[in-house]
Amino acid sequence: QVQLVESGGGLVQTGGSLRLSCAASGFTFSGYSMGWFRQAPGKEREFVASINWDGGSIIYVDSVKGRFTISRDNAKNTVYLQMNSLKAEDTAVYYCAARRSIYYFTGAGYDYWGQGTQVTVSS
Repeated sequence: QVQLVESGGGLVQTGGSLRLSCAASGFTFSGYSMGWFRQAPGKEREFVASINWDGGSIIYVDSVKGRFTISRDNAKNTVYLQMNSLKAEDTAVYYCAARRSIYYFTGAGYDYWGQGTQVTVSS
């Protein structure tokens, strides 16, 4: 049974930091690229970051470049999203996703999705 379980969300003040984790199980993690997406209230889900199978290639949406860092630990079947200098506009439910590919991917065509974790940034 495939599972992606996000954790680490919460309430943080503007300028603060959070580290999201996504624990994967039920598939060969190292054979999948991983992505983080977010959906704010009343908005469509948007791509945030993606990492290829070995962590050697990474891509971010422009709005988080220099503030967010995606990484993965294939030994732990976990992908992370370190979020620094958080802004109110980062408030959203954050989802991790897995795609059966060795390349990163910015679209919505991922094979598996987690349930999401809420991130709220207050001013």
